[in-house]
Amino acid sequence: MHYFEVADNITSLVRKLPEQSEFIYAFLEAYGTPQANVTRLKSGTMNLAKLEGDLLFKKKLYFKPTEGDLFATLDTLKSDKAMLSNDPRFLLVTDFQHLVALDRKTDDTLDCKLADLPSHFDFFLPLAGMEKTKLSNENPADIKAAERMAKLFDAIRSHNPEFVEANSHAMNVFLARLLFCFYAEDTGIFPEENAISNAIASHTAADGSDLHDFFVRLFDILDRKSRAGLPQHLQSLPYVNGGLFREHFPIPEFSMKARRMMLEAGELSWADINPDIFGSMFQAVIDPEERHNLGQHYTSVTNIMKVIEPLFLNDFREAFEKACSLRRGQSQALHRLLERIAKVKIFDPACGSGNFLIIAYKELRRLEMDIFQELQRTTGELPLSGLQVSQFYGIEIADFAAETAVLALWLTEHQMNLESKRVCGQAPDNLPLRDGANIKCANACRIDWESVCPKEDGDEIYILGNPPYLGASMQTALHKSDMAYVFTGIKGYKNLDFIACWFFKAGKFITNSNIKAAFVTTNSICQGEQVALLWPHVLKRGLEIGFAHQSFKWTNNAKGNAGVTCAIVGLRVKSNEAAILYRGGLASHVKVINPYLSTGADVIVFKRSRSISNLPPISYGSKPVDGGNLILSVEERRSLIEEYPSAASLLKKYIGSVEFIRGSVRYCLWIENQDLQQALETKPVFNRINQVREMRLASQKATTREDAERAHAFSEIRYQKSESVIIPEVSSERREYVPSGFLDKDTVISNLAYAIYDADPTIFGLLTSRMHMTWVRAVAGRLKTDYRYSAGLCYNTFPVPNLSATQKQELTTQVMQVLQERENHPEKTMAQLYDPDKMPAGLRAAHQALDLTVDRLYQKAPFTSDEERLEHLFKRYEAMIAKEQEGKK
Repeated sequence: MHYFEVADNITSLVRKLPEQSEFIYAFLEAYGTPQANVTRLKSGTMNLAKLEGDLLFKKKLYFKPTEGDLFATLDTLKSDKAMLSNDPRFLLVTDFQHLVALDRKTDDTLDCKLADLPSHFDFFLPLAGMEKTKLSNENPADIKAAERMAKLFDAIRSHNPEFVEANSHAMNVFLARLLFCFYAEDTGIFPEENAISNAIASHTAADGSDLHDFFVRLFDILDRKSRAGLPQHLQSLPYVNGGLFREHFPIPEFSMKARRMMLEAGELSWADINPDIFGSMFQAVIDPEERHNLGQHYTSVTNIMKVIEPLFLNDFREAFEKACSLRRGQSQALHRLLERIAKVKIFDPACGSGNFLIIAYKELRRLEMDIFQELQRTTGELPLSGLQVSQFYGIEIADFAAETAVLALWLTEHQMNLESKRVCGQAPDNLPLRDGANIKCANACRIDWESVCPKEDGDEIYILGNPPYLGASMQTALHKSDMAYVFTGIKGYKNLDFIACWFFKAGKFITNSNIKAAFVTTNSICQGEQVALLWPHVLKRGLEIGFAHQSFKWTNNAKGNAGVTCAIVGLRVKSNEAAILYRGGLASHVKVINPYLSTGADVIVFKRSRSISNLPPISYGSKPVDGGNLILSVEERRSLIEEYPSAASLLKKYIGSVEFIRGSVRYCLWIENQDLQQALETKPVFNRINQVREMRLASQKATTREDAERAHAFSEIRYQKSESVIIPEVSSERREYVPSGFLDKDTVISNLAYAIYDADPTIFGLLTSRMHMTWVRAVAGRLKTDYRYSAGLCYNTFPVPNLSATQKQELTTQVMQVLQERENHPEKTMAQLYDPDKMPAGLRAAHQALDLTVDRLYQKAPFTSDEERLEHLFKRYEAMIAKEQEGKK
């Protein structure tokens, strides 16, 4: 059952309420409960409730009508023995004026008027097999710390321009160590509050001249166990270890201004800085050009959870819930889960400053805490965390981001230790630090991923992240070189987005294993020609898409709230488990998710030279290659005909995508061989032909030079003297339809549009239908965000049923109505007619009638959504391809 069907069902239910005794059965039917089950519930064979009027549907629903207090009644159901033993997902109480309900899995409650149920129908969607997604969110971090650190960095660079230039890695390490000190002195990692800031203020010179020596000594103290011989003001500082201060790097000199900036930074309350955003906002510290974007590269917790929940966290949580429900062996099951957590590896091969790794670490620590609390409650045990930041792996090409990721994970470990102590009463010691995260500063396209995150048989590894997108036109020479390295021997890779490298390498990494991967990506690799260029090479390794989020805005929580339309694609080795497709926040369990992030059939649509549905041939229009000399404006045509009236027979209308959509008009000289003598005797035409000849002769292309002999004609002629259908090559993504059109036999279609000659109205009807537009949205490429129509991908692959004479006539009738509605608005261009906000009501109604007619060609029952249309089209396409292949045997 689809989302929209449920919405319509509930609306109909409330609009015409059944008898109270029948309400709950109609309610269940609205959410897709099979009729056989409803019948058995009515008869009492499946109804486990003991009181008349109540309904207890095992694992599904406990329903109770009442005339009393709804919430009091709900409270009684919560502790009802029959409820506890039959574990219904929902509790529902109503007096048929209001209703209250509880989702026992998410702990969400609903309190509304019965008449308002259509506005809340999604609360019960799990009854229809569509799981609601509940994602956590957190407040945005304070950007002030990054701004002050940026000022400090500027002061250091101003005082040490050559040092900073020559020692970029040393500067990155220094800043990371300084950030740790500020955070440690405000959060209890260091025993004495403000220990570092106070030491700088009280024991260094005001002009900053001895700060260099201060930090040399400070970092040495934090790296050695012996506290002997320390000055009084540094005696409280502990041994840190963990590798943070182990290596010795050059330290810059400091000015008075740099010292002042450092003290101002130390005055902030670093306990308020959230490590989730800590790394991201500091990426801009060392790049002044990025200052205006402070925080914009931070990915919100909500969006990160869209990746990690279906990738692994839901599975871990379900294992916990299952263990808790055991009557025997609960402790052993919980300990096995703790062992899994202590061995799991999380790997982000484009980790930036570690946002995904940080959130994954926090969620696993919180799951550990839940397990500890359950063990403490049932056995009195209280283990310590076995999860270590060294189980987290990453690759990052930017040195400072890589350093910051390691630091941010250490700080997150401390943050979670504090939370563990608060929740469970104990936590591991903060210091000495354990080994840090395994973050490698390297080019993820070039380095062997196994050298960063080693894998052995049976390893439980999850790969995740938000790699760089970069379409082909945005890639630098370095990016193109990386693409060539990754896709060696693979044709067509130059047309792929840069992010395709990560999917390709992840596919190789997880082959023949239980490893799973999921990345945030642009839609482009799941649309148009990129699908056929990338996904066969990924999926041929025995892989499949295990889950996916369809298009959504990928936003962040920081200042500026940058966002881009993205999808999420999860990969796994082929499995019998259901795949999960998220659409608009709703999760559906499906048999298959294809690379277009749709269900229906596991197919990839490849370009074709002929129509799979035996539609008439399509091609680009005619191409002049004339230097503009065969093309005339309206004014040029008028002047020519005024002086040479007979020249009118040498002219035709000339229309491409722009002219058709915007309503502009141009003309072209269309000179057949039999008319050449007349053309040469017409002086302005003769001059234009000569200019075409000279232009072609000067070309570097041999074929163009050869065409100079026929300078009176277009270089590529596809025009036929018949009515034609024009299809714009590029159309706005805002339009509900690609605005195709019928043209008369004296109009030449340019090579900047597609042409179908000798086409009957049924072809126009099919191409201007919602059904075809649904296909185009899925398989067409993009020019920026606009649809780029393709003969090979959109037209020749479009699956069309065999049409009877009656169906063709019905279709023609609706086409004529659409054309008539267009003619009713001669003052409007196609762009205006098909602007979704301004489309005339009559034209919209005509298109809706046409859509219904086309829909009925495919199936008798109406389609409820474009998703259902696309699923049907993929199934039909798959069947037609199979039949075609069978015919070739």
